[in-house]
Amino acid sequence: MIQAIGGTDETRREAAIARLAVIGPRAVEYLLQEFSAGNGQSRVGVLRALEAIGDPRALAPARAALQDGSVPVQTAAVGALRPLVSGGSAADSRDAFDVLVGIALDRQRVAAVRLAAWDAISEAAHDTREPVRRALAGDPDPEVARGMGTTAATAQAGTGSTWEQAVAGNLPALPEALKAALATSQSRARLTDLQRLVDRVRAREQQEGDPRLRAEWRAVRGAIHQSLAARNSRLALYDLRDSLLTSERLPGAFLAAIEEIGDATCLDSLAAAYDASSRSGDTWLREHLAAAFRTIVQREGLTRRHASVKRVLARWPDATTAMMGR
Repeated sequence: MIQAIGGTDETRREAAIARLAVIGPRAVEYLLQEFSAGNGQSRVGVLRALEAIGDPRALAPARAALQDGSVPVQTAAVGALRPLVSGGSAADSRDAFDVLVGIALDRQRVAAVRLAAWDAISEAAHDTREPVRRALAGDPDPEVARGMGTTAATAQAGTGSTWEQAVAGNLPALPEALKAALATSQSRARLTDLQRLVDRVRAREQQEGDPRLRAEWRAVRGAIHQSLAARNSRLALYDLRDSLLTSERLPGAFLAAIEEIGDATCLDSLAAAYDASSRSGDTWLREHLAAAFRTIVQREGLTRRHASVKRVLARWPDATTAMMGR
């Protein structure tokens, strides 16, 4: 997985990042080693995984990455700091906030990175973020100044943070906004709130007529499943099982989550999905379904005599035998 996040295969890279996010703090030391040895795309992948995990150890590599000349690396570093602003200890939160303020106000940097830094702190306490907003609103870079006008109007239009609104049942207009709110709130969010968000996002996804936006909402739903799986919660396992049976391709986050927390009740869905993928020729999906199936069988200590295994062998004999590897 560590090697895959720096590879050229986008599908495998996204799946690896999702799996590492689910593994959580246990993966951080390996990610830090890869960050030290890698560069370019590898560092972007490491920082994205660290963002999803929200571990305070991301602070040092993010600071280092902000000195990189690559805009994608800098932007990924800003993302890695985002969850620490509101989800870390008081010291970590203060350090991350101070770094992001420095980036937002640095007129030597490109507008995209500066606006990303502002976005990462935009839900901090009003009295701490407002001086930054005022400074950026009068910035000589017109793109930065315009960005402040947009975010200020958005902030005044609503009541409460994006996260609070989403938990209350009011999803933002665009999936990217909820994805950003999740990054900063997932570590302290109640498990029941995350489970309810899974249902709300799925309903929003099904109502979306634009295929691109529908895929983005699905990716956010996968990120919520990552958060639940990282905390070893099976509250939304029903949605993971059901999602395997849909015709639309799932992001790697779903498969990473089901591999981490799936149980015997997931075997039917995995076998049915594997059987369907065999006919479609989707090798990537087939490999990950098989990996999840084998992991669950091993973790739960299931044998061919177990009722769930016997059932899937009877209904999908070829698929089940292939997934079990024997």
